[in-house]
Amino acid sequence: MNEALWALGRGTGVVALVVFTLSIVLGILSRSGRPVAGLGRFGLNEVHRTAALTGVGLIAVHVGSLFLDPYAQLHLVDAVVPFLGSFRPLWQGLGTLAVDLLAVVTVVSLLRRWVGPRIFRAVHWLTYALWPVAMLHALGNGTDAWSLWMDTVAVLCTGAVAAAVTWRLLPSYAERGRSRIARVVTR
Repeated sequence: MNEALWALGRGTGVVALVVFTLSIVLGILSRSGRPVAGLGRFGLNEVHRTAALTGVGLIAVHVGSLFLDPYAQLHLVDAVVPFLGSFRPLWQGLGTLAVDLLAVVTVVSLLRRWVGPRIFRAVHWLTYALWPVAMLHALGNGTDAWSLWMDTVAVLCTGAVAAAVTWRLLPSYAERGRSRIARVVTR
């Protein structure tokens, strides 16, 4: 049973990283207003939200299974307060920090209607900090860190996010946004 809990914790952590990578890439792509993979803007937003909520569920299973695993020896305080854990405190603390950021982003996203677009957008920008913190946690704390398959997952995820962020920062991205706004205003 202990090995099953450990495998569940590891597996859900890695899959959550991949799903959150998909979510952040789709979030960036959806801001362009262009259809991607045959999905319109609203369809793309739905897939983005679904990926994000799936990732939240995977993280809940990831942390929950590690609470039950006697090898991990995770305590409640370790899941809330960063850098207090007994096992690799820096790397575990980064995971805790990522969970804390995820909790804030998730709660504000679920309350989007009541907090308003400004607060939602400001808090949503935390995902740009959350993702690399989670990646560092995976590479530093994971038992599969530096294995060929995990290196491949990390490189592919990092490449996808780097490409999306680079594309987002291009001047042509901002011009597309301005021209889209101009078309809406002139109609």
